[in-house]
Amino acid sequence: MFYNVQMKDLSQLSPIQFDVTQNNGTEKPFENEYWNFFEPGIYVDIVSEEVLFSSLHKFPSTCGWPSFYKALNFESICLINDDTHGLRRTEVRSKHADSHLGHVFTDGPAPTGLRYCINSAALKFVSLEEMRADEKYSAWLEYFNPKDSIPGKRKLLTLGAGCFWGVEAILSKTDGILKATSGYAGGLTANPSYEEICRGDTGHAEVVQVEYDVNVINTEELLQLFFKLHDPTTLNRQGYDQGSQYRSVIFFHEDDQRKTAIEVMGKLEKDNIYANKIVTELCDFETFYPAEEYHQKYYEKKYQGGFGPICHYVRGV
Repeated sequence: MFYNVQMKDLSQLSPIQFDVTQNNGTEKPFENEYWNFFEPGIYVDIVSEEVLFSSLHKFPSTCGWPSFYKALNFESICLINDDTHGLRRTEVRSKHADSHLGHVFTDGPAPTGLRYCINSAALKFVSLEEMRADEKYSAWLEYFNPKDSIPGKRKLLTLGAGCFWGVEAILSKTDGILKATSGYAGGLTANPSYEEICRGDTGHAEVVQVEYDVNVINTEELLQLFFKLHDPTTLNRQGYDQGSQYRSVIFFHEDDQRKTAIEVMGKLEKDNIYANKIVTELCDFETFYPAEEYHQKYYEKKYQGGFGPICHYVRGV
C-alpha cells in the first residue's frame, strides 16, 4: 500500500526523537513510551508517518524496548548491515525518512523467529479510531477485521524454488496469497546482500515468503502449486541457475505444514510425476531476510504488471 509521505520538520522532534532517528541513538530500556504498551493499532515513522509495524505482531519482551516478530509493511523497512561493535548486527531503518529505528535479532517467537527491537522514540502510535478517521491509514484496517483474526486463518510459509523473481510473480497473483516477499533464508550470514548470495557461500537460498489465507488456499494446495512451478528433482539447480542458493526447499513455520509436505511429496512420487527422485529439503524455519527493494515485484515493475518472459512455469496447467 502506497501513499504520499509528508516529512515532519525535524525541529518539531523532541531531543530523544532527534537523537534516535537522526544520530542512530538508543533510548533507555524500560523507560520509553511503548515497551509495555499493547493497545490495538499501528506504529508509523515519527518523521514521515509511513506505516511500519502493528500491534498484531507485537509481543512482550524482556529487553525493555517495543518488540515485533514481523514488520507490517516491508515496503517501508530497510535492513542495513551494522558492523560498528565488532560483530554484524542488522539495523532497521525506515525507507522514506531514513530514520534509524532499531535492530532485528533472531531470538523472536514463532512464526518468524525474529525480534524487531525498536526505539519508541522513532515511532508514533495510531489507534484504530484514528485509523478510521484518517484516509491515509484506513486501508490497513482490514488487518484488524474480526474475520481475519480467527487463529490459523493467516499463515506463513517460506519456499525456495530457484530464482525468486518468477516464484514471487506467480505466487503474488494466486488467489489466497495475501503477500509474497522475495528474500533469503537457510544460511548463517546475517542480512546477506544479493551479491553475497550470488557467490553461493552464505548458505542461504533464494526464497519467497508467503502469507496466505487458508480459507482460500490451504497448505496442501499451496504446496501442490510450489511443486508445479519448478523441478524439485534437480539438486542445487533450476534451469541455467546453479548453486545451493537455487535449491528446492520448504521452510516450515508450523508442524502441520511439514506433515502436509511429506504427504504431497509421497503422492507425487507414488504417481510417478517425475522421472527422478524429489530432492526438496524440508527445514524448520529460522530466519528470513527480505531481499533488496529492486527485487520485490520484479516482473510487475519490468513488464508493467504483466509477466513477459519468465523463468518459471506452472506444470500441468
